[in-house]
Amino acid sequence: MKFNKWTLGLAAVGVVSLASAAQAETANTLLTGLSSTTISGYVDTSVQWNIGTGNANNPAYKFGGNYNSVGGFPIDSQKADGFNLNVVQLSIGKPLDESEWASGYRLDLWMGPDANVLQTSSQGNLGGGLGGPGSLGIGDFAIRQAYIALRTPIGNGIDWKIGVFDSIIGYESVASPNNPNYTRSFGHSIEPQTHTGILGSYRINDTVSISAGIANTTGPTINGKANDPNNNLRQAESFKTYMASLAVTAPDNWGFLAGSTMYAGFVNGFSGSYFAFTGGTTTSRVTSYYVGATLATPVTGLRVGASADLLAVHNLAGETWAVAGYASYQVTEKMSIHGRAEYLRDRGNQQFFGGSGASTRVFALTTTLQYDLWQNVLTRLEFRWDHSADGTQAYGGKFPFSSPNRSNAYLLAANIIYKF
Repeated sequence: MKFNKWTLGLAAVGVVSLASAAQAETANTLLTGLSSTTISGYVDTSVQWNIGTGNANNPAYKFGGNYNSVGGFPIDSQKADGFNLNVVQLSIGKPLDESEWASGYRLDLWMGPDANVLQTSSQGNLGGGLGGPGSLGIGDFAIRQAYIALRTPIGNGIDWKIGVFDSIIGYESVASPNNPNYTRSFGHSIEPQTHTGILGSYRINDTVSISAGIANTTGPTINGKANDPNNNLRQAESFKTYMASLAVTAPDNWGFLAGSTMYAGFVNGFSGSYFAFTGGTTTSRVTSYYVGATLATPVTGLRVGASADLLAVHNLAGETWAVAGYASYQVTEKMSIHGRAEYLRDRGNQQFFGGSGASTRVFALTTTLQYDLWQNVLTRLEFRWDHSADGTQAYGGKFPFSSPNRSNAYLLAANIIYKF
């Protein structure tokens, strides 16, 4: 260990020992390294009432507590008609500072039933019932993100993420507190979620920023490869997933539209074990397209948004796409109202929400009242209506193994989240 001259001088006259000095130097180094580290997270709970007798078949949006498998997701936690712990997120990290060669890291850990839906269990992990590709990631623990952040001083600076990171496309976040509604949209459910790879982001100016990256697959399996020998997924070793996005922010001189954002992006690659299509294959190349916008309005406190998602499976016939409109109004400092209307089209061999009784057309309306009464606590009351627009009786029925018997599904839920 290298000591400074002052420490060596004190050791020479017997004031301190080099052993104690070494311990002090180690402690100071550790404190310096941890001084900029932040710890945060949240505890997400809910009370859910799926109105009507028989809830064996609920709408199959992600994290919704559906009894059945959804697009390759494992059997979700059964949230219908009861009190629920959704997830606990623990985040540890050091954000990038303003220096030219800044460095940092981010670690997001999930604990609880929703962690099973992430399916980030690493390739070939057999512990606790976790398997390789295609297995159910059941263990109530998952890594959501774990990456190293670096900056290279090229132009305005390129920020890099290396490791496991959230997908770059989508209107809604994997993290519930970041969303306007408690339940997720169908568009969010068909988007890729997590990648293992490298992502670079560059801000051209105050208006335009771009991102591009390379990952192993479009699926969430950590370290999963497109040429997995265990499942005989015969892809070239060089086959990777590619992604890019563009974000445009309205400048301050655009009047009431200032701060509005428009976003577009795509992710193209091998699906791995992430999707379980009606066509019976998980060896498909898929492309996910996304466009979205959030706009300010002349009405104080009112913002509107829109999103469109398209999932294209290249060797299967059919179509899977979803469009949604959003509106949020800040009534008072503590109270806000959020609405979402969406339409899903899902049919053919590539049907994502496949299975017995699945509807090929779904229309859904969601209304959420948020009131932040306690400090650091987010409280929401939500009503959601899902309608099978093709006439299929897609919902209801008695558990287990009961056929759906309703065209409409109604949900009333309270969501309470503590953020720390």
